[in-house]
Amino acid sequence: MNQNRARLVFALTCLTFGLLFFWPLSRVIAGGFFTDGGFTLEFLFGVFRNPVYAEGLRNSLLIAIGTTTLTLLIALPLAWMSTRFDFGGKRQLCALLLLPMILPPFVGAIGFQKILGQYGALNAALGLGPIDWLGHGRYFGVILLQALSLYPVLYLNASAALANVDPAMEEAAASMGCAGFSRFRRITLPLIMPGLFAGGTIVFIAAFTELGTPLIMNYNRCAPVQVFDALKEISSSAFPYALVFVMLSCSMLLYAAGRLAFGRHAYAMQAKASTGAVTRQARGLAGLLVPGCFVVIVAIALLPHAGVVLTSFSVPGGWYRTLLPEALTTANYADALGHEMTLRSIRNSLVFSGLAVLFNIVFGLAIAFTVVRSRLRFRGMLDTLAMLPLAVPGLVMAFGYLSISSMLSNQAWVKESPFWQGIFDVRVNPALFLVIAYGIRRLPYMVRSAVAGLQQTSETLEEASANMGASPGVTLRRITLPLIAANLIAGTLLAFAFSMLEVSDSLMLAQRADFYPITKTIYELFQLIGTGTYVAAALGVWAMVFLAVVILGCSLLLGRRMGAIFRI
Repeated sequence: MNQNRARLVFALTCLTFGLLFFWPLSRVIAGGFFTDGGFTLEFLFGVFRNPVYAEGLRNSLLIAIGTTTLTLLIALPLAWMSTRFDFGGKRQLCALLLLPMILPPFVGAIGFQKILGQYGALNAALGLGPIDWLGHGRYFGVILLQALSLYPVLYLNASAALANVDPAMEEAAASMGCAGFSRFRRITLPLIMPGLFAGGTIVFIAAFTELGTPLIMNYNRCAPVQVFDALKEISSSAFPYALVFVMLSCSMLLYAAGRLAFGRHAYAMQAKASTGAVTRQARGLAGLLVPGCFVVIVAIALLPHAGVVLTSFSVPGGWYRTLLPEALTTANYADALGHEMTLRSIRNSLVFSGLAVLFNIVFGLAIAFTVVRSRLRFRGMLDTLAMLPLAVPGLVMAFGYLSISSMLSNQAWVKESPFWQGIFDVRVNPALFLVIAYGIRRLPYMVRSAVAGLQQTSETLEEASANMGASPGVTLRRITLPLIAANLIAGTLLAFAFSMLEVSDSLMLAQRADFYPITKTIYELFQLIGTGTYVAAALGVWAMVFLAVVILGCSLLLGRRMGAIFRI
């Protein structure tokens, strides 16, 4: 790649991230430390002195720790068994493990309460009284629901890491008497630690800052919900800024600590195994236990999905203290697809997500080419910069964009012009900030997909094209893009799907019904008395089907490499 073009891409990336990423973060930081009187630590200390905020932060950390721990306990054994054993139905069961990714956890919370609530299906099936399986205050319910939704991310990373472990190292350990769990603990686990850290970081940050699930589960004593409730004070109080800054600091410090603890070890091993790992047929008791573990986890993980589907077909009030709904109807789907709010929200999400993906394709491809094909001295920094949005909570970014909107909307030139109000004031039209938020948050998916494709494509083909007189544009269109098409399609699908079903940015930035995206509409419908929950579930099923098609397509295109998409 031409050095001048590489420098241009680097400069544009720094400028774009400065405006769209670091500026919102700086607004969050400054809002908690600066007032008219200058710099102060009063608001930061006030967050910890305020028992409500302190409890919210503590509960959010406990949710993140509990979710990450449970996710690890689910994903690591499954990944190890899938790379070490062959058994009947292995391919199908491994594919089913990814199904929880097709449902945003806050939508799954609707069905989860119908099954595990005090008057839900489980108590009805067991003939028990109103036992609260979700835990006092819904704390354990939030952890379980988020773990069942996020374990595929860690499973994909762990499976890829285990597949890259050179079997010769484990065989050498076995020949020296190190076998069984001791070999796994002393040899295998350290070698796969970077992969576990990559997936675990995503899980921890997602669980720590998840807004939708606690909202639907009515678990209000956590920091994300407190930030959401404080939106009305964004112009009059600095405490919400200080709280968001603490959340950002926790995420970044924990990420940095993990990098220092696990990410800097350089164990002597090739990047990929020189020979494939030898799998053995699971026989006897193992032949029952190994596939049995997969079946049990899949069955439990699909409980929220089953609850959402059954709720979507239930008549209002028709599923109470019974194993299954007493009466079924398709009216909820007719209402969901015929309701003015839902049709408008689908159209809004298509427009917002489509514009965001266009940004991702152009910008992500340029960054990937610079990282892989150029000799730019700072290309490693460029790759790190592109991955940063994965490490910063969406809730924090959304709050930063709200702060920018609040500042701009108070400017005289915006107040006096309906045109500029429709661009910069989220209370009038949040479209600009939603597109920016979706684009920045999902850019890493496109960059990582394109980088993986370019790394697997020989540069000699592009050089041959250039030697025959083809321009860079012709070489890109006729040589490079067709070779990395599968990766680009996968990145585009993931960016589009997760933008369509983004929760934090949608709930916080969309403040006018005319511009609600799908997830905000689901939340608002859930709040309605009567048919709201059932129509919201029907809309959630649509979202589930949409994501299922996307995840299946990406899995077929990328295989095990799909885990690299969710890696910082």
